[in-house]
Amino acid sequence: MKIIIVGDGKVGFNLAENLSREDNDVTIIDKDPEALRKADETLDVMCVRGNGLNTGVLADAGVREADVVIAATTSDEMNMVCCMTAKKLGAQHTIARIRDPEYASELGRLKEDLGLDMVINPEQAVAGEIARLLEFPSAVNIESFAEGRVVMMEMKVAAGMPIVGMSLQEMTRRAPLSILIGGVVRGDEIIIPRGDFVICAGDVIYVVGRPYRVIQFFRRAGVQPQKIKNVMIMGGGRIAYYLARYLDEMDVGVKIIEIDEQRCVELTEMLPGALIIHGDASDESVLHSEKLESMGAFIPVTGHDEDNLIAALLAKQYGVGKVIAKINRINFSNAIRNLGIDNLVSPKITTANYILRYVRGLQNAVDNPVKTLYRIMDGRAEALEFVADEHTRCTDIPLKKLRIRPGVLVAAIVRRNEIIIPGGNDVIKPLDSVILIAYETRLNDLSDLALSEE
Repeated sequence: MKIIIVGDGKVGFNLAENLSREDNDVTIIDKDPEALRKADETLDVMCVRGNGLNTGVLADAGVREADVVIAATTSDEMNMVCCMTAKKLGAQHTIARIRDPEYASELGRLKEDLGLDMVINPEQAVAGEIARLLEFPSAVNIESFAEGRVVMMEMKVAAGMPIVGMSLQEMTRRAPLSILIGGVVRGDEIIIPRGDFVICAGDVIYVVGRPYRVIQFFRRAGVQPQKIKNVMIMGGGRIAYYLARYLDEMDVGVKIIEIDEQRCVELTEMLPGALIIHGDASDESVLHSEKLESMGAFIPVTGHDEDNLIAALLAKQYGVGKVIAKINRINFSNAIRNLGIDNLVSPKITTANYILRYVRGLQNAVDNPVKTLYRIMDGRAEALEFVADEHTRCTDIPLKKLRIRPGVLVAAIVRRNEIIIPGGNDVIKPLDSVILIAYETRLNDLSDLALSEE
């Protein structure tokens, strides 16, 4: 597909990196020559210097032949106008990054009025991700499928857990819970496990099933879920605002510490249910005076990775049960996780997941487009959801008779209100939602699940 990205900041660069890796023809437009030089040297993309609102610049980038134009500049208004202009010049689909909370309640109307095909708000999406993690605090990460009827939770296996040393077959015999271990990360190795696979301390496992079944598994594994009653947020930016709104709906107490006094005044007006503290949360004495040790969770979401990570480590030393840190640089995420921080979230990754799902769905919209897509296992694998139809080639055939692609696992089948953790005799039927885990292979369509017969 021909894709134009307007804006070569952190989000734009990350999108270009991911989309070009999937063999798309990617062009970046930006006014900053230094940003374009970095993209030109490190990515397989074309770079055009100029203003993305300029029709001549858009024409030079090939907007008339563009399948998708993504506007990801720092200005919401520029992104909206850019998408409108691109549509008028012939672009097939447009995606705008819109971040301002004032637009959040009007996104549906904006899409319709401006002809936008997709709107992405990275901060709101990350806040939603954090809220889900706080709802299930035992999980390292959680993704949902089939409108929440199936979840995939990530859990790190600790020494002393009852499941350590058990094979998956033995675990199923002892406690048949209708869940699936869909993937395991052991050190730098990714494993799609079979029944004889033995779980070891230090493994990171991905558990798939109904939400209550997965929680039951966590309990039997020695992890007792506890409801979080109060949360301290470090930093009062957009993520903090959206997160406080979500937590208020969950009946969770919120305390936000923000260094900018004027921003504190604004947050006090926008979030009457939250306690807003003016102070420097990177100062340990401030955290101590605000009783960090009594908090159920601590969420540092400032714009500085170093401050977020140091504060997160300090919170763990204080005994806070759940610590989630926002980071922008994801190069060292594995090393950071080994420091003991419970979760890391990144607006760049979240945005890329949303847009990759949309683009991949467009690539095969005639058949079975991707309904849900998540990058898991530090981006080295994907969890995908497709809906089967009468054109899907692998329906009504027992899974054991399909030549399933190497590195692909059928994790769950959702048939109306029935959740099937599949065995070899199960089949995929039209209208089923099918959840797959794919490692080192790319799936655009549900029919790609099986290798064609020669």
